[in-house]
Amino acid sequence: MRTDARHVKFESPLGLMAVSAVEEGLTYVHMGVEEMKDAWGPEEATPVLADAQDQLEAYFAGELKDFDLPLAAEGTGFQHRVWDELVRIPYGETWSYLDVAQRLGDPKAVRAVGLANGRNPIAIVVPCHRVIGSNGKLTGYAGGLWRKEWLLGLERGEPALFA
Repeated sequence: MRTDARHVKFESPLGLMAVSAVEEGLTYVHMGVEEMKDAWGPEEATPVLADAQDQLEAYFAGELKDFDLPLAAEGTGFQHRVWDELVRIPYGETWSYLDVAQRLGDPKAVRAVGLANGRNPIAIVVPCHRVIGSNGKLTGYAGGLWRKEWLLGLERGEPALFA
């Protein structure tokens, strides 16, 4: 985390969350927050953080399908290519890791795509939860598999999963 990062925390259907940002944009979405980390910077509302919280709350309420936030996540060039592809996955749909690798022009990069997907610091906004195994099964999720299932249920309008 950069030293100029700030964060805000808020309650969500997924538990206590925090979002971190620098002046240029959102750097992190933290789920299942139990304690704040010094690396997140002080708790201080900024325009980017207020927009991120508002958009996440609208998303959880089923009122927002596409986020419109400046992003400033740190990562490698390849990770950014993967994350740029993830935002192209339509709301309510899923792609496999192979689908993402093929869209990047390298079907052999499935494992690398999986690693980049798992290192996505801006979960939900950059929808890594929409990536599943080629067999159609849900695979790991840094926020916990139940959160991935919840998010996919929300997007598919399956109230039993998120009531």
